[in-house]
Amino acid sequence: MSRRCELSGVNRQIGHKVSHSNIKTKREFKPNLVDVTLASDALGRAFKLRITAAALRTVDHRGGLDQFLLKASEAELSTRAAKIRRDVKKKLAEAAAA
Repeated sequence: MSRRCELSGVNRQIGHKVSHSNIKTKREFKPNLVDVTLASDALGRAFKLRITAAALRTVDHRGGLDQFLLKASEAELSTRAAKIRRDVKKKLAEAAAA
């Protein structure tokens, strides 16, 4: 499983651990990933995603998974999240046409 957020695209970062004597050794900063189940109102089902805690707060702030996906760009989403986004847009377009 990759250490990448499916919604925001946050990845691990590489940096230095700096000791008191200023010796620098390589280390990695891992994102705070959590496994969550988010419900889509438009599709009427839930999806299990691996996202960062910050992305989870953003989903709550924007009013749910559907609103987050509609506002997000396709490039930063994972392939699975991008497919969910396309399905939500298609469903909302069908509802608007009817």
